[in-house]
Amino acid sequence: MNRLRRISLFLWDRGHWAVLLGTLLFLCASPGVRAQETGTGAGSGAPAASSSQSLQGTAASEASAKAQSDTKSEISTQDTGTTFKLRVNLVQVHVTVRDGKGNPIPNLKREDFQVFDQGKLQPITVFAVETRESRREKALAAAKTQADASGSDESKTVLPDRFVAMEFDDIHLVAEDAAYTRKSAEQLLDSLAPTDRVGIFTTSGELTQEFTSDVALLKQKLLGIIPRPKVGHTSTNDCPDVSPYVADLVQNRNDQMAFQAVAKDAWQCAYNNDPLMYNSAVSLAQSTIPRVAMEADADNNYTYRTLQDTLRRLAAMPGERVMLLVSPGFIMGLQTSDLMIVVDQANHANIVINTLDARGLYTPDMGDVSQPRTGIAQLGSYRIAAQTEQAYVLSDFAYGTGGAFFQNSNDIAGGMKMIGSAPEVSYVIGFSPQNEKIDGSFHTLKVKLTGKEKYTIQARRGYYAPRKLNDPKEQEKQEIQEAIFSRDEIMDLPLELQTQYFKKDAAEAQLSVVSRLQVKGMHFRTADGRHNDNLTFATAIFDDNGNFVTGGEKILQMRLLDPTYERVLRTGLTLKSSFDLKPGKYMVRQVVRDSEGSQMAARNGAVDIPY
Repeated sequence: MNRLRRISLFLWDRGHWAVLLGTLLFLCASPGVRAQETGTGAGSGAPAASSSQSLQGTAASEASAKAQSDTKSEISTQDTGTTFKLRVNLVQVHVTVRDGKGNPIPNLKREDFQVFDQGKLQPITVFAVETRESRREKALAAAKTQADASGSDESKTVLPDRFVAMEFDDIHLVAEDAAYTRKSAEQLLDSLAPTDRVGIFTTSGELTQEFTSDVALLKQKLLGIIPRPKVGHTSTNDCPDVSPYVADLVQNRNDQMAFQAVAKDAWQCAYNNDPLMYNSAVSLAQSTIPRVAMEADADNNYTYRTLQDTLRRLAAMPGERVMLLVSPGFIMGLQTSDLMIVVDQANHANIVINTLDARGLYTPDMGDVSQPRTGIAQLGSYRIAAQTEQAYVLSDFAYGTGGAFFQNSNDIAGGMKMIGSAPEVSYVIGFSPQNEKIDGSFHTLKVKLTGKEKYTIQARRGYYAPRKLNDPKEQEKQEIQEAIFSRDEIMDLPLELQTQYFKKDAAEAQLSVVSRLQVKGMHFRTADGRHNDNLTFATAIFDDNGNFVTGGEKILQMRLLDPTYERVLRTGLTLKSSFDLKPGKYMVRQVVRDSEGSQMAARNGAVDIPY
């Protein structure tokens, strides 16, 4: 089954979410209201009691049944296809500030930044500083949700929160550049943080390595990065010598000077400048140019399609998502709409595309100087122009998604590390747009510094406002994916997670996720003497490399009388859910939302089930 379809359908898997609200425990000495999973108690096989004990038990059962009936009228649970709704009025922007040498700027504060939405200054309501240390602290906090976790064993905390898709444009790469970028990529892999996961993809689609932290496996896969053009080629020994840039000039822009240069080259290389054969040379040029243009378009189309495939794969990862595109660039021609489709797809999924020009420092490309062809010499000027032109597509990918573009430098290893590794320090800025229209329109963003320092700011260029879909099911799928596949924690409602496991045998285990939610700040609606609100609990389990494993959703319906309401405010709610898993390391992501006040809680947890 398609992986994304599995993810979107996980809410209907009821096999792992057997939950019974424990307001029954109000009658007991429990510290809080509990919602527990149903199941056979430990004493279900106990022998029968004596007759007097049986009479007492009957009376107690009747009282318990009455209490249970009253409780059911106040609190109930329901399996539902209604998905958790993401708080769409909060826009978060990850910002990196660098000096002229590319070094990140630390120690900036909230008042140092300004953010503009559609040109209007917005008040910054969320501000945070991210460093490698803060990422490690988040991983430690997630690991501490495991009940028996040892604080001294940090190997249990190495769970992913950042995913990098290294996309090698092997359709357009030449052999020399491919070899150099392979070595540079190895150095990047050696510098990655423990919470990074890397996947390797190619525009030809012929080499793929799924996201992993196994550096040795990734390096082995890099050995397969070689040029794999699908249709076109870049040899200067063709007769006539027509590059994609020249073909675009003639075919799409009707550049007659470029056509005459191709015709002269064909006249010399094919007919040795025979005056009688000039018309034949013109015919040869006329047939060659559209063929080269068609081949270049075919290669470009394949590149765009595989980039979209990689973005879809990356969008399914639960955390910060970055594509690192390594390419010499290519001539877009008339395919600007295809480029915008890729940029829009990345922006919808909150993916940043960082690009690296694999050619390094530009040197004048005059073609094959060993071939004394007049046409080649004239076409040399077009080759120099093409060097700049084919970099525009890389610049557009980066600029359009708030990424960085590294170019015109032979320090490929340094550039790859700069745009592929998490910066030493970055900032998270959040704001809530006022009176936002739910129309799915694109909003431009601009982040500025209040000071006069000439720093470079890297941040997303915009976001899409939420769209109210006519099909509620499609809207549900979209919202649950956005909520679950984020790693940002939200604390509108105080939520604590604890994970425990029970080994059934060597190959199977049961994971328990215990959620403790304080509801004192929730906005209950009062009607008919009851306090009303619904809580949606959505939980997803991911493996050590960020792949979705299982999950579930429950709606907790509360219609509380005053005594129960007062008790819940003091004690909170406890919910326990169970999942069958195999041994391994897992991430736990839980999101909670109440229906009346649209308040949210989102927490990350972890569990290490030994083999």
